[in-house]
Amino acid sequence: MSTEPSSPPALAPIAERVAAPAHLPLPEVDGLVWRSLTLADAPALFALTAAVEEHDRHPFRTSLEETEEMFEGEWRDLARDTLVGLDVDGEPRAYASVDTRPGDASVVRAFVQGAVHPRWRGRGVGRQVLAWSTGRARQLLAASGKELPARIAGYVQDGDAPECRLFEAAGYTANRYYSTLRRDLSLPVPEVALGDGLRVVPWSPELDEATRLAHNDAFRDHWGSEPATPESWVHGRSMFAPEWSVLVVDDAAPDGVAPRASTGGGPVVAGYLLSGRYEQDWPVAGYSSGYTETLGVRREYRGRRIALALLSAGMTAYQAGGVEFAELDVDTENPSGAHGLYASLGYEKKDGSRMYSIEL
Repeated sequence: MSTEPSSPPALAPIAERVAAPAHLPLPEVDGLVWRSLTLADAPALFALTAAVEEHDRHPFRTSLEETEEMFEGEWRDLARDTLVGLDVDGEPRAYASVDTRPGDASVVRAFVQGAVHPRWRGRGVGRQVLAWSTGRARQLLAASGKELPARIAGYVQDGDAPECRLFEAAGYTANRYYSTLRRDLSLPVPEVALGDGLRVVPWSPELDEATRLAHNDAFRDHWGSEPATPESWVHGRSMFAPEWSVLVVDDAAPDGVAPRASTGGGPVVAGYLLSGRYEQDWPVAGYSSGYTETLGVRREYRGRRIALALLSAGMTAYQAGGVEFAELDVDTENPSGAHGLYASLGYEKKDGSRMYSIEL
């Protein structure tokens, strides 16, 4: 009897699996007219988002700069991937946006997001907007031409029961949960010594491409992560805090161990911590904070206290910046031991969110 492991079942063609609609009907809502979003809509969309986040008591606020980033990305087709409903005064009362990323190599993904102004709820607007978004996501997945597993995904804050019900009624399933953790910076920050040619250095533009390559290596075994292309890597940096971002480099690594900082030589980036500064969130939270956007260590460098050194250096940078807490988000099913590391440093759960998806 053969002991060879069975192969996974062959996938049907992606166009067949995603069942993309040939036509996307616009929502039908009395008092709203629909069109695509343009960059000129960013200030009004920012105001709509602020009204929604305040009404729904979200623990954050989206800045104008973050809103403008929705319109960026060479891969985006705003005329087909966005939708806004305008009232008689031309004010946006609902919107939808569907986004993909060019680097997906194991699962091709489409992300949906949108909102309905609190005063326009209870009229079926959200249901129709999500139906439009899901249909457009199916079209984008089919058009990708990538014969891979596919996913349509959206994110919801814990405690937002109406939005959870909206996604569930549309056929989505909550299959991933995330915790936002915070750490009081009035507590002592541990000092971490690194040996064997490793050292902590500030992030710099010259090391950013090597950091992207380190990120792709560090996250290639993480659920839901796909390679970052040069274009997607620099997208969404309006809140980036370079002064709070640190790297661990290996000056002594032999050639061929990992890509170096440039073709002209330079250190190998063994690990990295990239930070964001979200000052618009501080009044809502009631305290100031430095946010760890991404933390990663190359596979061949794991087990050498690099993550601990990065977190320590990051918290020290936050302290020097005069903020009160360090914050980050973590997948609750993260298999890397991250939860234990964060708990050992004094991180505690603040709130959470979940990812709803349709797997295809």
